[in-house]
Amino acid sequence: MQSLSIISVNIWQVLISFANLAILTWILKKFLFKPVKKVVDARRETIDSAYARANEAEVKANENRVRYEAAMAAAKQTADQMISQAARDAERRGARIEGEARERAQEIRKQAEADALLEKKKAEDDIRKEIADVSTQLTEKLLEREIRPEDHRELIDSFLQEL
Repeated sequence: MQSLSIISVNIWQVLISFANLAILTWILKKFLFKPVKKVVDARRETIDSAYARANEAEVKANENRVRYEAAMAAAKQTADQMISQAARDAERRGARIEGEARERAQEIRKQAEADALLEKKKAEDDIRKEIADVSTQLTEKLLEREIRPEDHRELIDSFLQEL
């Protein structure tokens, strides 16, 4: 029966073990559970506040994104207006320059026509002067001698050659 003594249950030992367990549980609850619970609660509050700050940051980021997109749309619209205004200004400036160039070309053409007319008149005056000189010379030759039909032809031929 010795083998039964090893297996036997001692009730006092079981009660002492339960009492030990109860005392250890009470000590752990009293000294360890409350501080650990405080640490866990503080950690939970820290995490919750971090989540709250992250949500606020996300909301602000979304608001900033919306404002940025609105500002970019306004800037694009302003840029488009500036480009169209610059194009209109350039078109007006080009039309003005073209008009000035046409006016200048007309002035140059008129001046050239006036110069050509002046040169023509000058050439006509020179020709008249030469004709008068030649006529004077011809008259002098005629007066120097008597004119016969042959002389007359010779004088006309020489006159035409001089012209």
